[in-house]
Amino acid sequence: MHKGSLSLAGLALLVLTCLVPPTAHADELNIYSHRQRELINPFLDAFQAETGVTMNVVFAVKGLAQRLEAEGARSPADVILTVDIARLSDYAERGLLAPVDSAVLSENVPVHLRDPENRWFALSKRARVVAYSKERVAEGEIGRLEDLVDVKWRGRLCTRAGSHVYNRALLSSLIAANGEAAAEAWAQGLVGNLARNPQGNDRAQIKAIHEGVCDAAIVNNYYIQLMKNSEATEQREWVASVGVAFTNQNDRGNHINISGAGVAVHSKHKATAVAFIEFLTRPDMQALYAKLNHEYPVKLGVVMSGALEPFVEDHVQIGTIATLAPRAQMIIDRVGW
Repeated sequence: MHKGSLSLAGLALLVLTCLVPPTAHADELNIYSHRQRELINPFLDAFQAETGVTMNVVFAVKGLAQRLEAEGARSPADVILTVDIARLSDYAERGLLAPVDSAVLSENVPVHLRDPENRWFALSKRARVVAYSKERVAEGEIGRLEDLVDVKWRGRLCTRAGSHVYNRALLSSLIAANGEAAAEAWAQGLVGNLARNPQGNDRAQIKAIHEGVCDAAIVNNYYIQLMKNSEATEQREWVASVGVAFTNQNDRGNHINISGAGVAVHSKHKATAVAFIEFLTRPDMQALYAKLNHEYPVKLGVVMSGALEPFVEDHVQIGTIATLAPRAQMIIDRVGW
């Protein structure tokens, strides 16, 4: 053939290559993950060492649901791993997750942390807490999330954007607890108490507290531990200056979000996929989540890393948080969070 040209036989082969899915081997499992490889490697390696199953991973921050839809029945995906209940719910609503009948998962994952139709299951919990300046805020001064709208916090709060999935889920939990009108009043009050426009990630909020930009901020609990163990000296200094308040400990409990998993609807290895998710809910793997990722186990009775402080969690059905997310986003848009 001349350079740049393609024979009919070559064209036919190219078309077939695009249409035929990768060979499905019984001794491998294909993971589509929104979680970074370094966070899940220890779990993949442990499962592979115990079972001999080769673990293949496709990682992406976004676009995996669209990829699954485009692949259809040809998809090689077996397991979906992601964070945030809204993302898990989105996979389920798109029809991309298969229902799973597992006595192990029913026992290990509390009912409020799994899909009523058993299409997804929580693997770990993360608490959305309030970090505060040890110098300018007294311990115990912040008891409830609702306290943050008090006028005494005017010009003293920092947050990342309200439309971020972490904050949207938090506001959804307030809708579930107090109703939409009260949740909007809270969001409006929070915006009125901000020291600066919403910006940055959770680490940036802790830095802002350290630098005196604000006195308190809403963050995920695991950032505290990550920064304490950071190789960056400045991050260890930032986090040393803050305390942590778990909110609503005397009523509904502190809002949580989850990481979770589901079996891809067109998985070629469903039994192995279910076995892998069951494996992740075992006590030893749950303890590993706490030790490595600073996330709380979903299985009751697991001995956690000493760095994780026990707390009372909000037991609202976690799927409700996803259902309320669109209403939360409308509030966020209206109040300019």
